Amino acid sequence: MSSKKPIGFLDSGIGGVSVISQAIKLLPNEDYFFFSDSVNNPYGDKSDGNIISRCDFIADFLINKKNCKAVVIACNTASAKAVGFLREKYTSIPFIAIEPAYKMVHDFNPDGFTLVMATKGTLESEKFHRLYTSYDNHNTELLACVGLADLIEQNDIDGLKDYLNRTLGKYSGKTDNVVLGCTHYPLAKKEIGDVLGDVRFFDGAVGVSHQLKNVLAERDLLNNQKERGKIEFLDSSPTDELKKIKEKRFFNILHQEEKQ
Repeated sequence: MSSKKPIGFLDSGIGGVSVISQAIKLLPNEDYFFFSDSVNNPYGDKSDGNIISRCDFIADFLINKKNCKAVVIACNTASAKAVGFLREKYTSIPFIAIEPAYKMVHDFNPDGFTLVMATKGTLESEKFHRLYTSYDNHNTELLACVGLADLIEQNDIDGLKDYLNRTLGKYSGKTDNVVLGCTHYPLAKKEIGDVLGDVRFFDGAVGVSHQLKNVLAERDLLNNQKERGKIEFLDSSPTDELKKIKEKRFFNILHQEEKQ
């Protein structure tokens, strides 16, 4: 048996394009629906209650309006704060949650100085602290990048470069590993590398995509159609003009990712 229902993606903005692009490479025949909650971006500076409420609203939309067979939480803060609530409420739907790829440092380069870049909400979460405690290489600094996701979401290149120079300058030439603990951050990988120098990046996109495939296979939910699947996008911006701008940028980035 196979399922032609779409896979839902939930993110605080368009940053999750870095995740869905990897899922599409692995599962090109699936249909996808991406919900970008950019009107509430970033999630990292919001209360747990606000994050759970928004994620609940979006999950309900993806499951009951778009008939999604699984939901990928393509936002580290949302994963850390809301996945437990969502799994308890929507028991028949699998939720696949991304997390900072700190374990990958342990697996591939455990001795190098590691900089974990993430939102304040992610770094303060119980879920991240369990991960960090399990794989701490005792050569790691945790950096709460307040405002960075918003600069990337708004495509403010000048503001982004200024922010990174001010925030990361002291780590230049001293850093071996960089964990990109927010799905927006891979969209600024070049600019981060320009400041830090020759570093090795780690993010959770590939891992969560493989987990998605495994979960769908276990539940016999893979789509066996031969043709390439379709991708739908919806942004929560208040005007049609802003929605179209977000949609255009999302698909432009997605097409760039497909070429890499």
